[in-house]
Amino acid sequence: MTATAVCALNDLSDGTVRKFVVDDVALAVVRVGDSVYAIADVCSHANVSLSGGEVWCDELKLECPKHGSAFSLETGVPASLPATQPVDVYAVSVVDGQIIVNLSEAEESP
Repeated sequence: MTATAVCALNDLSDGTVRKFVVDDVALAVVRVGDSVYAIADVCSHANVSLSGGEVWCDELKLECPKHGSAFSLETGVPASLPATQPVDVYAVSVVDGQIIVNLSEAEESP
């Protein structure tokens, strides 16, 4: 797996999330200000797309739309029940205005 451009930074509004599929991996890509985060798009509690959830910009979390568990955009760790298992997070960079996700650089959850 290599680094892949998913969209232009300007195509992702501040405080929003969009779903992308890269190498058969569903990702929830979130923009908060000038920072961009990529986490696995499937809730670890239920088979629900996190990209349909609400972005908590101040807390850097993404809330699952089904049961309300909020996952850290930085670590993937859930901050609230019912989820107890983290989701994968991936390295993201912005190069020449493009959001680049590197699936080979999944972050280990604590």
